Amino acid sequence: MPVATNPSLLGRPVGANSEETRRRIIDATMRCVAEVGYERATIREIARKAEMTSGSLYHYFPNKTELIKATVDEWAELTIPRIAASAQRGEDFRDRLVAVFDECDQLMQEYPLIAMFDRAIRVGTARQLAESRETLFSSLREVTLDILRQAKREGALPRGAQLESVANSIYLVLQGMTDYAATADPEEYHATVKALKRLVSGTLFK
Repeated sequence: MPVATNPSLLGRPVGANSEETRRRIIDATMRCVAEVGYERATIREIARKAEMTSGSLYHYFPNKTELIKATVDEWAELTIPRIAASAQRGEDFRDRLVAVFDECDQLMQEYPLIAMFDRAIRVGTARQLAESRETLFSSLREVTLDILRQAKREGALPRGAQLESVANSIYLVLQGMTDYAATADPEEYHATVKALKRLVSGTLFK
């Protein structure tokens, strides 16, 4: 999957000098971890990509763990509001769910490194970051639950269906979309999401 090279991977506006530097460090972190993996993304390598010294980087972040956590937080700040807003489009619960898939697809197109970064921090010693990452995905799960509550009110779920279980299944689909985006050709990924939306809307099979 091609790696984006746009100046600000997370689309942050240029602010004060210190904020601009912090943003540059976080952008470099996402790029470095996505390209070489969590273990090989050293502070020295991240600093090099941010065009600064390791000592200067430590002025902003005391260690690698805090730097990765900050990058996850930036990622959440970018994506969650957009996904939550997309879930309010349309009156039918199916339309709302399809809109969420659409927005996830759009985010992967705009920021392909997000998927690669996410995959990298879920292996090896990066598992210590699980709590920070799970906070992000719990927000996605709450968006899904809100849609499912509507489906239940409208009688669209079978009797006895547990909202938590249904939400878990959709959560797995969203996680799978992220995993697939990390390695798939962009066109193939988009086609897969299109098929998934048809499956949800009930138009995939004759």
